[in-house]
Amino acid sequence: MSSRERHLRSQLNKLIGAKAIVRGTLLSRERSCGRPTCRCAQGKRHPALLLVVREDGRQRQIFIPKSMEDEVRLWVAQYQKVRSLQDDLSRIYVERIKRREI
Repeated sequence: MSSRERHLRSQLNKLIGAKAIVRGTLLSRERSCGRPTCRCAQGKRHPALLLVVREDGRQRQIFIPKSMEDEVRLWVAQYQKVRSLQDDLSRIYVERIKRREI
C-alpha cells in the first residue's frame, strides 16, 4: 500500500467515525413569517437555511434552526469530503487495474 493510499484511508476512517455525516445540499432562502406588523411584511424577509435531501425518491427541504447551522454545515462538508476521498482512492485503484498491478 502506498503512502498516498494509507493517508487517504486514514482520513476516510476519521471522517466515517465522526459524530455525523449528512448527504444533502444547503440552501439559503428568505421567507416571510406572516405577521402583519413584522418587517418582512414590507419586503425585508427573514433569512432561512434549508437542508435539501432525497427521501424515498423525492426531494425534501428541512428547515435548519440558527442554533444548528454550524453543526449541520460541518456534517454536510464532511460528507462531501468523504466522497472526494473515495474518488481519490478509486482513481488509485483504476490506475492499478490499468497497469495490471492487483
